[in-house]
Amino acid sequence: MYFYHERWPVFHEDNHLLVVYKPAGLIMQRDHRNKANLVDLAKMWIKTRYNKPGNAFVGMVHRLDAPVAGVVVMARTSKSASRLSAQIRERTVEKRYLAVVQGRPPRDQAWLENLLKRDGRKSCIASTKMTGSQKARLKYRCISSRDRMSLLDIVLETGRRHQIRVQLAHMGCPILGDVNYGASKAMNHGRIALLAHRLSFDHPTRDMRMVFETPPPAGWPWSSKNGEKDQPLWTLENYERTGLTLPIRVGG
Repeated sequence: MYFYHERWPVFHEDNHLLVVYKPAGLIMQRDHRNKANLVDLAKMWIKTRYNKPGNAFVGMVHRLDAPVAGVVVMARTSKSASRLSAQIRERTVEKRYLAVVQGRPPRDQAWLENLLKRDGRKSCIASTKMTGSQKARLKYRCISSRDRMSLLDIVLETGRRHQIRVQLAHMGCPILGDVNYGASKAMNHGRIALLAHRLSFDHPTRDMRMVFETPPPAGWPWSSKNGEKDQPLWTLENYERTGLTLPIRVGG
């Protein structure tokens, strides 16, 4: 099953959930610029798929930054939204990422724990506990290194704003393309080499664990074992180059 393109996968869909791939460059929800966004697109997709009159409900329970690609779950009922949000607060949702970073980490694997605080639209490391600072914790494992780059597998324990980006940069390994956090060079259209690779959570109404994983997308700056035809496309621009045109604004 596909979303808006034959290489844009829908990983799962039922009466309570919609799990899809988000390409880098697509924002999560409508903003003042009135651009195409994942929540509105999901509403339109459900309305079209089921020929539903009126508005379809889609609840955003977690987010990915605009330049990040990967797996996203959205709720199709308010009950599901509430229960998924509770799992996120209770840290029973497992979020795994892949990141291509500059350099090589000082250790092959380690836990990173820092205090983070908001700094305008960015986040930064707080040297001591202060008002507004929050503990941020993740675990990384270096899968491979080459050409002064490394591929990291990351398990996110907390979900702070820009947490992975800040903590990896503080370690001395900024994410490829992430010039806001110390990368030496930007990528086209401001994309960064961070992928929400795997998402695991309990179904909100059934006694079952749900696990979804995306392969590294075509165009990702690290080779993949999968053939190109089996991969989603990395960025929204990759989809647009194939002729995909997304509506600017959908839904109510």
